[in-house]
Amino acid sequence: MPRVVSHIVEVYPFRFLNDHIEYLVLRRAATDDLYPGIWQIVTGNIRREETAVEAALREFHEETDLIPIHFWQVPAVGAFYDHRADEVNLCPIFACQVRSDALPTMSSEHSHFAWVDRHGAERLLVWPSQRENLTLVDRVVVGGEDAAGLLELPLQ
Repeated sequence: MPRVVSHIVEVYPFRFLNDHIEYLVLRRAATDDLYPGIWQIVTGNIRREETAVEAALREFHEETDLIPIHFWQVPAVGAFYDHRADEVNLCPIFACQVRSDALPTMSSEHSHFAWVDRHGAERLLVWPSQRENLTLVDRVVVGGEDAAGLLELPLQ
């Protein structure tokens, strides 16, 4: 029977630029062992001593060298099955806003970045769950639903 684990977080960065929204997507390096060359959002592992929030903020900074100005938990959990480890992984989802002039610095894990609108991000993202979560972020957080005010997390 597969184990149920939670050791991965996803972060959906966005910025407001000239009255429209852009989302940050990252392209994995061609030399990466796992899924080389695919476009994705910020994704990373939760360390044993970390909370999911701490991991999301750390991974976001490590993969982009950016600092969020607002940060939210998203009312969703990503889920996927990893056949190599026989695990069902539940992934907490987060969103963050960065300054309009934010330009990421890539870690060695990624080769390219793109700031794109929601539809552009949906065309680039490989995983259906990431496209679905992006739509949720766009509607709830960026769209300013009441839930966004309840889900914003303090930045320290």
